[in-house]
Amino acid sequence: MKKTFLFISLTFLGFVANAQTFTTIKSNPITSVKDQNQSGTCWDYATLGFVESEILRKSGKTYDLCEMFVANKDYMDCATHHVRMHGYSQICEGGAADDVFEVIKKYGICPENAMPAPGSLVGDTLANFNEFRDVYKEVVKYYGTGTNHTKPADASGLAYEGVRTIKGWQDSVQNVLDKYIGKCPQTFEYEGKTYTPQSFAATLDIDWDNYISLTSFTHHPFYENFVIEAMYKWRLKPSFNLPIDRLMTILDQAIENGFCVAWGGDVSGDFYTNGIAKYKSKLDPEKIQQIRQTQWDNWQFTYDHVMLIYGIAKDSDGQKYYMVKNSWGTQYGRKGIWYMSEDYIKLNTTYIYLCKDAVKKKMLKP
Repeated sequence: MKKTFLFISLTFLGFVANAQTFTTIKSNPITSVKDQNQSGTCWDYATLGFVESEILRKSGKTYDLCEMFVANKDYMDCATHHVRMHGYSQICEGGAADDVFEVIKKYGICPENAMPAPGSLVGDTLANFNEFRDVYKEVVKYYGTGTNHTKPADASGLAYEGVRTIKGWQDSVQNVLDKYIGKCPQTFEYEGKTYTPQSFAATLDIDWDNYISLTSFTHHPFYENFVIEAMYKWRLKPSFNLPIDRLMTILDQAIENGFCVAWGGDVSGDFYTNGIAKYKSKLDPEKIQQIRQTQWDNWQFTYDHVMLIYGIAKDSDGQKYYMVKNSWGTQYGRKGIWYMSEDYIKLNTTYIYLCKDAVKKKMLKP
């Protein structure tokens, strides 16, 4: 979730020189690469990029939607959940693709220029949560404990409310969000018209309920929904469980039919140095499901990043790769684009999030 590069030793992971060439088999339209910088908002950047690609697919129009609007609203929802759970829930910067859709359904969305530019409120040119994350967690966790009713102003000068009422503590948290991320507009101008975030979202011609999260684990039955037990999925939204080969077939069919796919998974290891990730030897297809589950159970495989899969390519040896847009700026990978091998995707996918129209109904049945 955060732009931190994790190094985990995987004996069978190999990296290919940046000189390696690829032949594009299928490439669906995407918007420009963004940079989440010093913020744990990959889920936000990747999923809004996915929404932008869906708009491109449906209408051909290009939008630059506002990640900080989603972050502001989502972090308030996360804080509310934490307090109502009396502190027994995750409070962090991380999230999931369905968070973005829930925010847009509830609050709407605005274009990028309707809010302060990311990082501008803290003297940076890109999103920077280095101070915000600590202040936010401190304020929210204080109200989540319920052990005290008063507290002096914190180091940032933002005073805590003296009474633990819903309005009182929400005002305190909102002040933190607005100070560091930016205040969400009630109305704004776009291409000569005035919108609210809700009315603007309505113009995008997206059915926000027409999307599905798919996953693949053996500790729950296949062909049923369950909530993935991952620290960043605090909304407890379910995913539909499928065998990994079935999930991969759906992924391929979606891309081939013009759909992009939001991908949540594990990017532990330094594949980012050249934007190419593959395994040295071909994994036994009969064992991948078992390996996935074993590594999930022992924490070798985690959920730590979200990106956008938009295409399929092959290398000079005919090996299949997925073309992936990341949110670490153009200075990493191949100008922000990654090539991830089929086995790498199989072994490191926590979930995929895509339009239901891209999924054949028979694929969701045994």
